[in-house]
Amino acid sequence: MYGYGLLKGLRVTLGNFFGRAVTEQYPERRPFISPRFHGFFQLDLKKCNGCGVCSLSCPNGAIQVTSERDENKKRFVTGYKISLGYCLFCGLCVEACPRDALRFTQEFELSSYRREDFVCDLLEIEKREKICSREPA
Repeated sequence: MYGYGLLKGLRVTLGNFFGRAVTEQYPERRPFISPRFHGFFQLDLKKCNGCGVCSLSCPNGAIQVTSERDENKKRFVTGYKISLGYCLFCGLCVEACPRDALRFTQEFELSSYRREDFVCDLLEIEKREKICSREPA
């Protein structure tokens, strides 16, 4: 039959036209985000010992961990940088962390116009959050 494909397409279009709207009103209402969502990273300095397993497990090499040893031969983190421009958000670094010091957050608004904004120092972010949480409101 001639025009059968057109009628089939119009049936799908009309079914969606009169159906329920699926548009999210994003800025006014925050969308539901699954607890397993791979958003931004959070580093727990109390747990992290700077072993570098997360940087070795990253397929793109987007993580750079620097650490030093103190007088008791205990390792501590001196730098933790993630290049989000190269990150796949695959979660291999979070899974590989032996002490569960690295985890994902629910933050998903990571866009920027400058390339420099995609290199994040998680050590500085963690220190800044500790200072802000101690200040009285």
